[in-house]
Amino acid sequence: MSITYASYVSQLANIMVVSSADANFATFLPGAIDYAEGRVYRDLNLVAQYVTDASGTCSSGTRTLALSTASGTYLVVEQVSILTSAGAPSSAATRNQLYAVSPDYINATYPSAASSNTGQPAFWARLNDTTIMFGPAPDQPYGVEVYGTQRPTPLSSANSSTWLTQNVPELFMAATMVFATGYMRDFGAQSDNPQMAQSWEQTYRALLETANRDELRKKFYGPAWTAAVPSPLATPPRA
Repeated sequence: MSITYASYVSQLANIMVVSSADANFATFLPGAIDYAEGRVYRDLNLVAQYVTDASGTCSSGTRTLALSTASGTYLVVEQVSILTSAGAPSSAATRNQLYAVSPDYINATYPSAASSNTGQPAFWARLNDTTIMFGPAPDQPYGVEVYGTQRPTPLSSANSSTWLTQNVPELFMAATMVFATGYMRDFGAQSDNPQMAQSWEQTYRALLETANRDELRKKFYGPAWTAAVPSPLATPPRA
């Protein structure tokens, strides 16, 4: 069953045996959410984190492009496509997927952005957290479609539910409790108290394994590149 911010706070306070109105608990809570969300999002490459943004437009003769933040900030960019013809809306454009290379390759192969060296980009590279670069530099203001992962909006009183609270609330709660044991005891004591941190860590890892299997199935990374659930090898095996 999914949970909301209010029910999450209530359940967490109940498990920790503290009052949700306690000032110290209120101070601890944002850090607990940051830890739990950050850990789950890094451990699970969630399909829900993937975003396609076609709001960007490159400039003629300029080989760099600031990644659009219209839908959020990209953590990982997996695909970049040039939309043709230049100026065509994404719904009617043709997608020309670029090859991902290193900045060194683009600098060596396309060292100049002079008009005589421009053309329809064929390569892209991640220059930094906010910028990508093209090779060659574009000769027209093409639309740019970017596909990759972004960090979803955190759980808070202003954002009462997230994909985690709706789909894997037990995993989210277990991750929170690993952090909470440090608040309830101290991080140095965790290794000496297996009834607390180590037990929650084991619970988290067991839940993570099953959640990761679901994510792999969504991407057809299951057996034989299918969405099937892994099953024990039959005995005797099929011929």
